[in-house]
Amino acid sequence: MKIPLLDLSREYQRIKAEIDAAIARVLENGQFILGPEVEAFEREIAHYLGVKYAVGVASGTDALILALHACGVGPGDEVIVPVYTFFATAEAVSRVGARPVFVSIDPRTYSLDPTQVEARITERTKAIIPVHLYGHPADMAPILELAKRYGLRVIEDNAQALGAEYQGRKTGSLGDIGCLSFFPSKNLGAYGDGGMVVTNDPAMAEIVKKLRTHGWQKKYYPEMIGYNSRLDELQAAILRVKLRYLDQWNERRREIAERYRALLADSNVGLPYEAPYAKHVYHLYVIRVKERETIQKHLRSLGIASGVYYPLPLHRVEPYRYLGYDAGSFPEAERAAQETLAIPIYPEMSDDQVEMVASGIREALILVGAER
Repeated sequence: MKIPLLDLSREYQRIKAEIDAAIARVLENGQFILGPEVEAFEREIAHYLGVKYAVGVASGTDALILALHACGVGPGDEVIVPVYTFFATAEAVSRVGARPVFVSIDPRTYSLDPTQVEARITERTKAIIPVHLYGHPADMAPILELAKRYGLRVIEDNAQALGAEYQGRKTGSLGDIGCLSFFPSKNLGAYGDGGMVVTNDPAMAEIVKKLRTHGWQKKYYPEMIGYNSRLDELQAAILRVKLRYLDQWNERRREIAERYRALLADSNVGLPYEAPYAKHVYHLYVIRVKERETIQKHLRSLGIASGVYYPLPLHRVEPYRYLGYDAGSFPEAERAAQETLAIPIYPEMSDDQVEMVASGIREALILVGAER
């Protein structure tokens, strides 16, 4: 039996009738860009997160770029980002002409270490982007306190954590502005690219609305240089169906995570951490192992998929060599890049599949001499 990291076809089969009906509704309506489905989905996401405004855009990366613009970030500015995250977090900063300033991570949560942020703030710092990596919330209270003290904007990268909670509040709703991704593999995924910007600030929401449509509010009357970055009607209709299942799916992810924890509790595997302030939604179930390549090879021989998220911290990727960081500059991030391994987790996984994955990991540990 092959066990993939994610099985979107099984998800589709469970809700096929609803998805097909939603797609048909859009096709019959004949409006494909910024129509009633997008408007309804924006209202539903805003309600789900407890924010006033939600603006659908073309991708999670675009959400970050437009959010940075809305926060007034541009050339000459600096933005603090975690050194260990998906490339788009820093890429968006560079795309608006600003400079990413890397800060190390908490090795337990893989999120921005708030104790190391203040030392990186300069007179050019304009914003902080905490990332809720793998579905676990960053520690937001100290980050928000620092931002208030220094007059900085907080842009939440909530691409991987829709439905997660920090001290009982949904991630994405805590900072000045939040960014969502609906890439197909996300906990709430479209059947293509999609993203959203959420905020309680009406001025920011208005800027993002203009930016996503060539900088205009009234068609053909641009007020600024903008983008073509719109969430389309088909994706919005699909996402509206799937949003109704999101909490149920996230709870199943949490059940699977707890099952993994029980099955691997006495092994030599580093298991995911859930902080007391957090509700983790396990976009990815990331373990830590030595001899990662050998373990992956054994899992592959059993038909079990795994993945590395991410093989390089951002200070070691080619576009940021110019910043001058050496190997060893961020030891926690570099260790994470060498040891982390994502194993299958998705709501449609059976308990038998979970046990097979855990058994395969134990076998692999014996092969590398990490377990007796």
